[in-house]
Amino acid sequence: MTVTRPARLTGAALCAALALVTTVWVLEDLAALGSPAALARYWTGDAPALLRGRPATSPLDPALLAVSAATAVAALRARHAAAALAATGGVTLALRLPGLWAPGNEALVTTLLDLALATGLVAVALTGRPADTPYAPLPTRPRTAAAVTAGLLLLAAGLATVLRELYRAVELPPEATVDRFTGGRSVIGPVFAPPPGWLSAVLAALYATAAVSALARARHSRPLGLLAGVLLAAGGLGGTVRAVRYGTLAHLADLPAAHRADVLASVLGLLAGLAVLVLLAGRGVPDAPGPRPRAGTPHPAPPRPPPPGW
Repeated sequence: MTVTRPARLTGAALCAALALVTTVWVLEDLAALGSPAALARYWTGDAPALLRGRPATSPLDPALLAVSAATAVAALRARHAAAALAATGGVTLALRLPGLWAPGNEALVTTLLDLALATGLVAVALTGRPADTPYAPLPTRPRTAAAVTAGLLLLAAGLATVLRELYRAVELPPEATVDRFTGGRSVIGPVFAPPPGWLSAVLAALYATAAVSALARARHSRPLGLLAGVLLAAGGLGGTVRAVRYGTLAHLADLPAAHRADVLASVLGLLAGLAVLVLLAGRGVPDAPGPRPRAGTPHPAPPRPPPPGW
């Protein structure tokens, strides 16, 4: 989990490059729409704010931009950045992968660049550890109450994502269901947006993995849980804003059952994501000191070379 300084600098540079690529496409959509307010309305599903041509970004992109920037800062400041680098690289890799076979992808070069940068992040996290660090401090574990609460919230989010996708698979024709996962021509969306079914599968896997890690209080559970919390909150934000804008939240009881479930899922997803961020953002609990050696027990020989402060 500890990575060397050169590996941390490399990981920070890769994250900065990922953030820069996303920023360029966000600025292109911003120029097409004319104002940040119009871009924000487009990200939250305001139909009149749609671009004349095919948009490049989706609500997922600002979330990934924030995650890449935060991971770059964490890599520069913390020696235990391996989990954050691996999580950011792995999720970016999974979300950008459908761009390789998406029909009419006019940004294939950018997709390949994102995949290369994400693969580099995973490689740095796996290979950037020091050769011999027997006395290096380990990352702290999250507090028990916070970890269990965050784990249960993420577990519920993963289950809700799976159930929602199963409901759509039953309601839609088989061809449309396949297109939701493979990105067929019947699925029209922004250039960099993964197919909705593929996105649900990636998010469900992320929520489940982060939930198990948090419930087990694993040392890598905090960066993984924070990443899951950001994406969970970002996914619920758009639906919540739409519900407030069009008044559906105020008339929730009058909606059909399926629409009511979508609105509730958005609101609860936003609240759960924010709660996970608050629960896991605090400092962890250091490990309890080991037992003292008994009297007369010879002390081990000092290591060679001795670590700093020995």
